Amino acid sequence: MTGLEAFAVFFGIASVYYSMKVNILVYPTGIISTLIYVWICFQYKLYADMGINAYYFCMSIYGWYVWTHPKDGDVDLPVTWLKWRGWMVSIGIFVVSYFLLSYVLVNHTDSDVPLWDSFTTASAFVGMWLMAKKKVENWIFWIITDIVSVPLYFYKGLLLTSFQYLFFTILAIIGFIAWIKSARNNA
Repeated sequence: MTGLEAFAVFFGIASVYYSMKVNILVYPTGIISTLIYVWICFQYKLYADMGINAYYFCMSIYGWYVWTHPKDGDVDLPVTWLKWRGWMVSIGIFVVSYFLLSYVLVNHTDSDVPLWDSFTTASAFVGMWLMAKKKVENWIFWIITDIVSVPLYFYKGLLLTSFQYLFFTILAIIGFIAWIKSARNNA
């Protein structure tokens, strides 16, 4: 599995790098990584993470479309901040998905890390949705996801993936700073 995992890690890091740079290549590189991780997560009984990777795949197609088809006659979809309502929706999506995933994983799977898996999946769910909309706050959810994922993947024996999430944490902090500057330039 390490060769396949290494391939997924490479494309995952490339995807986060391109996201940090607000580059459309975030999506094709992400699609490759997420498809591989669907298989890896299934093999390691990380069912919520398997599902989130399938979601990433779908959101990558959606985000690719949104980024290349901006509204209001703009040439490019600008990076912007969430408004109060957007924060409430984001937190609501996180809470509802966490409790639904936890219930399903605890009661209907053989997962040995159902609450942990549900937490990382719920936060990543919101992060990907906000990234597709080019909201600065997506990075906050990614940073949370990445920090919690490091020990989760280490515990599951996926060492390359654990180190990938450690690297993702650093890239997410850099991306957050870069997107703040981009949002200020768009204001």
